Amino acid sequence: MKMSAQYSAFIYQMMDNVKYYYYDIWNKNGDPRVVYLPFMDGGPWNMMLMISAYLYCVKIVGPQFMRNRKAYDMRNFILLYNISLIIINGWFFTTGCWVTNFGIDSWKCEVVDRRSRRFIDLYKIKLGWLFFMTKFVDFFDTFFFILRKKDRQISGLHVFHHSCMPLFVWIGLKFAPGGNSGFFPWINSGIHTVMYTYYALSTFETMKPYLWWKKYLTQMQMAQFVLVILHSGYSMMSPGCQWPKIFMYLSIFNAFIFLLLFYSFFQQTYKKEKCK
Repeated sequence: MKMSAQYSAFIYQMMDNVKYYYYDIWNKNGDPRVVYLPFMDGGPWNMMLMISAYLYCVKIVGPQFMRNRKAYDMRNFILLYNISLIIINGWFFTTGCWVTNFGIDSWKCEVVDRRSRRFIDLYKIKLGWLFFMTKFVDFFDTFFFILRKKDRQISGLHVFHHSCMPLFVWIGLKFAPGGNSGFFPWINSGIHTVMYTYYALSTFETMKPYLWWKKYLTQMQMAQFVLVILHSGYSMMSPGCQWPKIFMYLSIFNAFIFLLLFYSFFQQTYKKEKCK
């Protein structure tokens, strides 16, 4: 009986520890105002499951499905998709201009007040969550490449970028929804508005001679990451900055990795074209 009681206590303690690290610790350290939102209660496991499903579809299901099939003509559907994302990201950017005072408020190093129930603070959280959800919508960029057999466009950078973005946005939304965290979604949505405008125009054959500015999209992406590094670097060097340093380090590390990857892609793609 004694051994049985000890075994039961051990199992109970183990399950309690699993629950703590799987669920409780995330809500204990996260912002309590986001727990009611899908994917935000507990740990990042549901979000990681979505990313895993994306990678499985891209690397295994998609190629197998298209192996003996012709490329699908999805021009009209893709045009509608791109127009939708132009509207969504344009709305994010213009609304972001309002809630961040054209990005100025995101440089103030203010600590996020987790007790605040002001309309503007709760609105920022909902806006941030919607931005987070669009990172799952962006997965369709890759799915369309697969269905159209545009395999060359499914680069390592493309897949890495799409699979990492939900994770990084989730971290910011879970632990610091507001303050300095508003800078990246604001600038990123502006760039995505331009990017999806280009994609929408590229569906028209008559527009292709006027789309000479494609390489500048990559340069805009790189400029975005430089600004993110400067933004976090400024916060680190500001005396009395109350923004948690862990977020500064993560932001700089993330932006620096993407900057290197996009620069490498730019060199390989456009320098080769210049040589030709």
